Amino acid sequence: MGITVWASKYQLPHACPTEACEWEDAPVATPPRERLHALLDDAPAPRPRSQSPVINSASRAASTGSSSAPAAVRALLGQPPVPDSKPAVATVTSTQENFTAERSVQESSGQEGSVQEGSTQESSVQINSAQGNSTQQEQTVSKAKPLTFSLSCVCVGGRWLSLHEGEITPVEQQLLANMLRAAGVLSGEMPVVTYFKWPPMANAFTPEEPLEEAQDGMAAFIAGAAGRQGWQLERLLWWGADELTDDSPLVRVMAVSQQHSQTLSLPVWQGPALNTIAQHGSTKRELWPELASLGKQWRSEANC
Repeated sequence: MGITVWASKYQLPHACPTEACEWEDAPVATPPRERLHALLDDAPAPRPRSQSPVINSASRAASTGSSSAPAAVRALLGQPPVPDSKPAVATVTSTQENFTAERSVQESSGQEGSVQEGSTQESSVQINSAQGNSTQQEQTVSKAKPLTFSLSCVCVGGRWLSLHEGEITPVEQQLLANMLRAAGVLSGEMPVVTYFKWPPMANAFTPEEPLEEAQDGMAAFIAGAAGRQGWQLERLLWWGADELTDDSPLVRVMAVSQQHSQTLSLPVWQGPALNTIAQHGSTKRELWPELASLGKQWRSEANC
């Protein structure tokens, strides 16, 4: 055990003897026969359970078998069997009570199950409606298409921006140059035409706000061209604006209100399309007073 034992080797003269320790006696082991008697006497009575009639019959059979086990043990010990202390009437009564209690529990559980099923159905309906709303929103976002348009623009004298929808033809370019010269706005050669197309790449992205993105794209294009060419824009000449409908992409992007473009932050003059002017002489005659007025504004703003 690892305990060091010390023992006296010499006895001192006139020394009193050392008192020895008093050790408790080891407990006497109980024979197995007496332990078995104690277990049989101290075993508690089984508690009744609320079970169905089928289960009760099985439990009665099991109880019969279990009751026979102590009887066999008593027989081995040489003791007489103990008679049943409970009458049969009490057993039938307890069985009926158990069956009634079980029916009440089943009815309450059925009611709870119906309530749970109703709440589950309501929650499933709410989830389905939420999923339907999210699906509709996703379809709305997926159906959003970018606005498609193109335009040609010419900056006159670095001050006025002439804008025409689509690609301007050489005939229209010559007509525009002649009208601006006659009005006193253009002197010299016609400036280079700049083209703009939206969206820049087909099927490049799916916009969330098509109108706002198109407006930002056009404003960025004009601002970038003005920065590179050194333009100081003062006015916008929009040819063909009268022939466009209100729901056309270019009209929506320009956002003209009270002769002022909200997108480009410039005053706007609107005239007929160049193709219409080239085909109809009456349109030219009607347009001449407005061209003369534009020439006066050009000269007055240049002198300021």
